[in-house]
Amino acid sequence: MSWKKTTPRSGDPFAGAGALSSLGAWLAFAERLYEREGLAVGQVATDPHDEALYLLLRTLDLPLDSDSSVLDRKLTAAERAKVRAILRRRVVGRIPAAYLTREAFLGEHRFYVDERVIIPRSYFLEVIPQMRKFLGRKGATPARMADVCTGSGCLAILLAHAFPDAEIDAIDVSKSALEVARINVRAHGLADRVKLRLSDVFDSVPPATYDVILSNPPYEPSARVDALPPEFRREPRLALDGGADGLAVIRKLLGQARERLVPRGAVLIEVGGLKSAMDREFAGLCAQWLPTRDGSDCVCAIRADRLPRHLARS
Repeated sequence: MSWKKTTPRSGDPFAGAGALSSLGAWLAFAERLYEREGLAVGQVATDPHDEALYLLLRTLDLPLDSDSSVLDRKLTAAERAKVRAILRRRVVGRIPAAYLTREAFLGEHRFYVDERVIIPRSYFLEVIPQMRKFLGRKGATPARMADVCTGSGCLAILLAHAFPDAEIDAIDVSKSALEVARINVRAHGLADRVKLRLSDVFDSVPPATYDVILSNPPYEPSARVDALPPEFRREPRLALDGGADGLAVIRKLLGQARERLVPRGAVLIEVGGLKSAMDREFAGLCAQWLPTRDGSDCVCAIRADRLPRHLARS
């Protein structure tokens, strides 16, 4: 997430935009707006240039892989009006770009999103292709897996693509989030293998055991959620807020995971900035922190035999 707190200028931030004629001019103008108005990025792109370019290309129905010559394209009056309108919603309304376009990407995979779900972003995009190595399975293939706190269903879908013979339970406590997940599961043609479950962690999931339980749960401490920039506060709080210390859902998941795993199974959890807190509270679980390209290493794997059956539950 990138965000610099600024004081927006008074007056219409779009004053003078009527003279902009090319896509490149609008892009440069949008970048200045992002900077001047202190917009937060990190939900669909990591910097203002990339997010603004994405938003403009999508608004004009131009390919996202367009080369740089597209910036010389002169916009019609109708196109300039569309661009101005979408930027006004982004800048003045502080609506996340993904909610404006109704889509988000993880790698090559596109997902439908709206305000009912958190916008997909996860280190599991890197981790899932390496799971066999991390779990020491060599040629073995997990037969049954669970994605807890599935939201839009994106990680359950990535699992289904990576392990084409596996069945996946996609679990979430939010009925409205599962409505979005259903859209994505059907769009990816996976309704026969990805089953949606309405449940608070495993409370309402029928008895079953899994080779792998994966989760990108809400892990932000409540006070941090309160202080997030407006774009992030537009996401469902339920998908962000992990309680006073961020660990509330994680504790419950670890408390239920042992009885839901096969003997050689494992639970994998993405914990954001809680790596040190996890190591302090759950030192006896010997969590293995999986490497990521940026060095954050915030996904841990805990094997079933490390999970005590008496771990306190929330």
